[in-house]
Amino acid sequence: MRTLNSYEEIPNLTSDAFQKLKSEDPNGIILDVRTEEEFRNVRLTNSILIDIYKPDFIEKISLLDKSKSYFIYCASGVRSLNACKEMRKRGFEKVYNLEYGIHEWDGEVENG
Repeated sequence: MRTLNSYEEIPNLTSDAFQKLKSEDPNGIILDVRTEEEFRNVRLTNSILIDIYKPDFIEKISLLDKSKSYFIYCASGVRSLNACKEMRKRGFEKVYNLEYGIHEWDGEVENG
């Protein structure tokens, strides 16, 4: 199996496609890369936070299980796309970006 690199196409999924693919992969991880304050206000249900702006972001993602799928989002889709690229550089093959971020999300959320 070949390894993907960060320059290859990262799947940018619509809200519907993101939800569908995640539902087909019950072991997949929903990863929020926004700030802690943004996460506290509203987040996708069952997501975990690893803030891309924190200096330990690379260290934290490096500890994740590379065999799992990661469904990554931020506010608008830019930080999450960058997170996908960083993860690809580190050997993660199954990373999916929520196109346009939580602003265009039409699924369940958790508040505060």
